Amino acid sequence: MVFVNGYVEGLDAPFVSTDDVEAMRIAVQHLRSLGHRRIGCAMGPARYLASQRKVRGFQQAMLAPNDGPGPGANVEVDDDLVVHSVYSVEGGQAATETLLERGVSAVVCGSDLMALGAVRAVRGRGLQVPRDVSVTGYDDSLLIAFTDPPMTTMRQNVPAMSQHAVAALLDEIRGTPQPRRELLFHAELVVRQSTGPAPAEAGTVAPLTEAR
Repeated sequence: MVFVNGYVEGLDAPFVSTDDVEAMRIAVQHLRSLGHRRIGCAMGPARYLASQRKVRGFQQAMLAPNDGPGPGANVEVDDDLVVHSVYSVEGGQAATETLLERGVSAVVCGSDLMALGAVRAVRGRGLQVPRDVSVTGYDDSLLIAFTDPPMTTMRQNVPAMSQHAVAALLDEIRGTPQPRRELLFHAELVVRQSTGPAPAEAGTVAPLTEAR
């Protein structure tokens, strides 16, 4: 057995995973560099290890000092800025609707599907992505570059992870045990058109009936 993005402590098997903590730190740092101060996190169920790691990365990035003066300084850190839902379009929409009520100007999502739901929630308020609210996804799914707007996301290194997982499995079958540890792969930030500078009125939320 070789597990991909499914680490279980104490299980007798090799593991191949994306560094979710680092990836979410990168996503938040990108938004901070654009001047966003109140950033929300739309995440899948808290019982999943991937969700826990992504939230940890989000919190670390929000608490990290800014590199000098300028955009991204003095971010607002609040426990209410993490909302758990399910890894789906509907889950992303529900979580983002809650975050918009809490005055965020940007949302980092636990998956690309959740990010699509986040865009739907923003538009449901008569707002635009990224003019009013920026959104990031996670995975860089096959069609996510062709959405409206094309989605900024964290790209998992699927080819390298797959090659390593298959090689490890073949070695195990041939009788060559692989290290019982987790090999972490870096994710890559892919900047597209769903993120932009924080609006001047960041932190305010338009009523559902207002259109801009």
